[in-house]
Amino acid sequence: MQEHVAVVGLGYVGCVSAACLAELGHIVVGVDRDEHKVQCVMAGEAPFFEPGLGALVRKGVESGRLSATADLRQALATCDIALICVGTPSARNGNLGLDQLTRVAEEIGAELTKSPKPFIVAVRSTVFPGTCEDIVKPRVGGAQIVANPEFLREGTAVKDFVSPSLVVVGGAGRAAVKRIADLYQSLPVEPCLVELRTAEMIKYACNAFHAVKISFANEIGAMAESLGIAGREVMATLCRDEVLNISTAYLKPGFAFGGSCLPKDLRALVYRAGRLDLKLPLLESVLPSNAEVIGRGVRAILDAPSTLEVIDPARQWRGLELLARIVAMLTRLCR
Repeated sequence: MQEHVAVVGLGYVGCVSAACLAELGHIVVGVDRDEHKVQCVMAGEAPFFEPGLGALVRKGVESGRLSATADLRQALATCDIALICVGTPSARNGNLGLDQLTRVAEEIGAELTKSPKPFIVAVRSTVFPGTCEDIVKPRVGGAQIVANPEFLREGTAVKDFVSPSLVVVGGAGRAAVKRIADLYQSLPVEPCLVELRTAEMIKYACNAFHAVKISFANEIGAMAESLGIAGREVMATLCRDEVLNISTAYLKPGFAFGGSCLPKDLRALVYRAGRLDLKLPLLESVLPSNAEVIGRGVRAILDAPSTLEVIDPARQWRGLELLARIVAMLTRLCR
C-alpha cells in the first residue's frame, strides 16, 4: 500500500529514510529548516555523502515520489504519517538533548490543531524509554504515537535500510503500529511489533551490546597480543561457535552466573592481566556486575515476607529459615 509520508529532519537518518521509502514506492516529502538540505534534495542530490544515497535521491525526485520543503504545514497537509528523524545529541551531563524533538512535536501538534485529522507520528530518533509518552504525546494532540527506531550505520546506511537485520515498531495502538510496519512490507524481514517503551529500549540494548562486543574483542585482543597470540584468530574461532557464542544462549535476563568455571576463569584472566600490566576494565567489571545480580535476588527474597499476611508465628519463622537457606545456596553457587 502506498503511503504519503512526511520525514521531519533531513539529516543522516532522515534523508536516508526519505530516499529509501520513496524507492519502496511511497510518496515522501522531507522537511528541514536548513534550506541547503532542501535545495539539495530538490536538485536530486544528497546533502551529504553516503554510498548509494545520491542515486536514490535523484531517482526519487525524478519519479515524483520524493520532494523536500522547509514548510512543515505544507508537508503535513499532504500526509497522514510523520516520521520524526531529528537529532538527539548528548548533553554535557550525558543525558539526551531533546530540544529539537520537543520543538518538532510542538510544531506538528500546532498544525494538527488547526486542521484536525487522523494522524500517526512515528519517532525514529533515538530516545530513552518514556520519551515518546512524556515528551511527544502531550504535544501532538490526538495523533497516535509510534516508536520506530532506526538501525543504520554510516557508510552502509542504504544497504542497512533495504536489507535490514531488524525492523522494530512499538506503540499502544495496534492499527497504527501495523500501518508503520507496513511501510517496510516489501523488505526481506518480519517486523517486530512491540510496546512503545519496549521499542525505545531495544535501540539502546542493541547499541550497548555492539559497544560491549567491540570492547570485549579489543580486551581479548590486547591480552592475546601481550602473550604473543594472534587475537584475531582467537576471536574468529570464538565466532565459529553459533550454538553458545554467537547465539541467543546466555542473552536472557535472569539470575547470576555461577558454577565452577565462569567465576574462576574470569578471576584468573583478570589476575593474569594485572601481572602483565594490562587494564581490562570491561572484564574486570563482570564479577562485580554478577555480584549485583545476586544482591538484587537476595533483597527480593528477604523483602518477600513483608508483603505476605502471616498468621502463624511458627510458620513465619520456618519461612524465614527457608529463605536464609536459599540465600546461602545462591551465594555459594555464584562464588
